[in-house]
Amino acid sequence: MARRSRTISGALIAGALILSSLGIGGIAMSADNASQPRTQKAMASHAGHTMAASTRASADDTDGDGYIPAKSPVTGVKPAADQPPHRYFHEFQAHCSVTHTAPDDPIVYPGQPGKSHDHTFMGNTTTNANSTTASLDAGSTKCLAPGDRSAYWMPTLYNGDKEIRPVGDQTIYYKAGVTDYTSVRPFPKGLRFVVGSPMQSAQEFRNHPGFVEGWECGTSYFNVEFPKDCPTTPDTQLNIRFQAPSCWDGKTLDSPNHQSHMSYPVVKNGTNDNICPTSHPVALPMIEFKMAFPVNGDLSKARLASGAGHSFHYDFFNAWDDATQKALVDHCIVGGLQCDPRGYDQTHPEAGAALDENYELP
Repeated sequence: MARRSRTISGALIAGALILSSLGIGGIAMSADNASQPRTQKAMASHAGHTMAASTRASADDTDGDGYIPAKSPVTGVKPAADQPPHRYFHEFQAHCSVTHTAPDDPIVYPGQPGKSHDHTFMGNTTTNANSTTASLDAGSTKCLAPGDRSAYWMPTLYNGDKEIRPVGDQTIYYKAGVTDYTSVRPFPKGLRFVVGSPMQSAQEFRNHPGFVEGWECGTSYFNVEFPKDCPTTPDTQLNIRFQAPSCWDGKTLDSPNHQSHMSYPVVKNGTNDNICPTSHPVALPMIEFKMAFPVNGDLSKARLASGAGHSFHYDFFNAWDDATQKALVDHCIVGGLQCDPRGYDQTHPEAGAALDENYELP
């Protein structure tokens, strides 16, 4: 069963501010945060990667300043603060499988194949260092919904020198990260961001606002590093869940550090309600990775391509078919349902499904 989105506590917000102060997050957790200036220095700060800063801009970044303007910016909106009827769930799932691994990162190191640490890619089958919005849009996908041509990737996991790839469909939740779930709108085409950082410390990883349960295996939960031992039963796997920011500035599809155009929700003063900050007033779906790696037993030699377990992070590059994504967002998130990849809630069969039996628009 899907788990309800967590309320962001003061301690977690403090953790995010630590990330920002270290220059690895740029996550706005305050309504007073302003956008970073467009400087060449900022462009060079491809934060979160242990290799040299990128020396190239994405082909989508026509002026090379590190910012990619949205074709249809969202302006004149305020953070939604209404309290719609309580619904415990407001989400749908994307089921996507692994396509390939490669030392590429089209967000952090665009046009520079082999410059990144190794990543495990899911969803779009064409993702590589040269990927753009147009190339992904023209690509194919290993997500159940043909309309989800988005690219999802994370550092590759190894057990010793053996590469461990997730097997079968992995679950990527699309949820409401704000209390007013009726205010959530679809991702704009071409939006991209990095969640977390391989340069974060163990404590920063634990305090990150996206941290849900850390690394877990069997009955071992909330681990910052990999558990040393997992039960050696056939169905036991190493798992992690991690949430992404869900508030957008409404202006840019990317920023120089690939994070400052996005923000986690904040807690409205005097309430337990999550709202978007005024600097990032547009509520988008909150992505939550739920990854399962087929490895158990002795994990003393487990490592990520980016380093220790606490270096886990992931990237998202939106290439959904607009109409398909909107149908799922409106039916499942705005509609307050708990949907499978078809947009069907078994507990509310009367609501029907957003997609047909082929996971396409009817």
